[in-house]
Amino acid sequence: MLTRTRLLGLAFASADLLIELNEQGTVVFALGSGPHADLPSEAIMGHGLPDLLNAGSAEALRNALADLSPGRRTTPLEVHILCGEHRVRRATARLFQLPDLAPNISCAIHYEGAAYRLTSIGSAPVLTPVAFLERAHRVLTDADDARPLAVTFVDVDGLEAAAASGEVGERLVARVEAAIQSASLDGASAGRLGAERFALIKDRIDQTDLIGEVRELGRSEGIELSPRAAEAAIEHGGEPLNALRALRFAVEGCLANGGLQNPEMSFQSSLARTLRDADAFRAVVRSRDFELHYQPIVTLGTGAVHHFEALARFKSPGGPADTIRMAEELALIDGFDLAVAEKALGHLRRPGAGLMKFAVNVSGASLADDRYVEALLRMTASRPEDRKRLMVEVTESAAMAELDAANRRLGALRAAGIKVCIDDFGAGAASYDYLRALSVDAVKIDGRFVQNLDDDPRSQTMIAHLVGMCADLKVETIAEMIETQAIADILLNLGVDHGQGWLFGKAEAEPRTNLAPPEPARRRGEVVGWA
Repeated sequence: MLTRTRLLGLAFASADLLIELNEQGTVVFALGSGPHADLPSEAIMGHGLPDLLNAGSAEALRNALADLSPGRRTTPLEVHILCGEHRVRRATARLFQLPDLAPNISCAIHYEGAAYRLTSIGSAPVLTPVAFLERAHRVLTDADDARPLAVTFVDVDGLEAAAASGEVGERLVARVEAAIQSASLDGASAGRLGAERFALIKDRIDQTDLIGEVRELGRSEGIELSPRAAEAAIEHGGEPLNALRALRFAVEGCLANGGLQNPEMSFQSSLARTLRDADAFRAVVRSRDFELHYQPIVTLGTGAVHHFEALARFKSPGGPADTIRMAEELALIDGFDLAVAEKALGHLRRPGAGLMKFAVNVSGASLADDRYVEALLRMTASRPEDRKRLMVEVTESAAMAELDAANRRLGALRAAGIKVCIDDFGAGAASYDYLRALSVDAVKIDGRFVQNLDDDPRSQTMIAHLVGMCADLKVETIAEMIETQAIADILLNLGVDHGQGWLFGKAEAEPRTNLAPPEPARRRGEVVGWA
């Protein structure tokens, strides 16, 4: 099977519509399902993509196109595709400019639900949570520190039932959305967090009776609505990002809690907790007050230990994944990634470490500039032989926008002898972009494809395609979260090279090469090379 056929399969696993744009934004190629039945993909060709979007989305797309350069991909862009009769369909667009195709641009579109009616002709639809947070970032970054702003949370009990009641209910939902959007700062800073829940950025001195207006809208359509709202002040504190952090955590809290119990209190406590946790994390990085535990990764064909992944463990409550996620969101991850590498190298250099090899994680955000690579090469300059015992696993949790620059930095590591692996492969839509654009030695298949592999023929097919593609590219494959021998055998038969999971061993403070074998026939205690 051709590599490009496999790439196409992976692309359609994460997108509904694939299109190619020329530098003017005109669609010159389209494949997949159109946004609605009357507009199939082939009918889009020859049209300007911005012309198929509502005004706000078109402007955002033009800005994204203007900022794009060869080797760079955009962050996910929330758009609203026009579907006729004043209806739109929410979608997420991802743009990437492959150097070989420049100036043309590749675009993958994923639809978010069915089409729905616009709030009103010419008005901006309320935003999805992701788009609302992005909008809030821009508003808060540009806001005058002296201007008193607030985030208002609105619950409209009865709106979900109204939406399901037919044309009258649909019209009422549109009018409520329009009223909430109009009450927001500049008429474009409101988001819909759930079926009956909204949030908006507003001026604190604005005394508009939004709750009374929403209630009256319901009565005018003969439907009883019970709206309620809570407001929380946004304190700039001299750093616009502080407000964005608090807003992000407050919004996510509303989504997670499933209710609007005292949101103004949770918002303020969210701000305090965020800043407190950020300060505590900085202190942990400075003092290196965390531990590394080491989980074995074995060669599936022999059961021999191939290398170990170094996993961070913190003294604070909560799992390490939550701490790492917070560090990435608050732009604290780059110093931590270097601290992990420093600790892992220290362990490799201990007496008795032998020929053990370690993999350390690095966030995509740490590859945004040269500092991580330069620092890691400095750490190993006095003992360059250590570089052959080190691998970096690039996580997809923080996407890399400048893939050509990231590839140059990873190339510097590989040239020095440090192996490079793409972690969490398949977890995000960027996976195949990374594999196409980055020169790497291995990919680690996301555990969600592995856990129930014995009952999931679709995942087996996807892994088989991935293994074939990686073989063509001379890239090794690693499967994680293997818990049973049956799954290990399936992966071995599919051609996966290495495995990681509780079947072979949990992460421990001291790496163990002498593993209890899953089967008596497997060799024990051997550590093999990268090749």
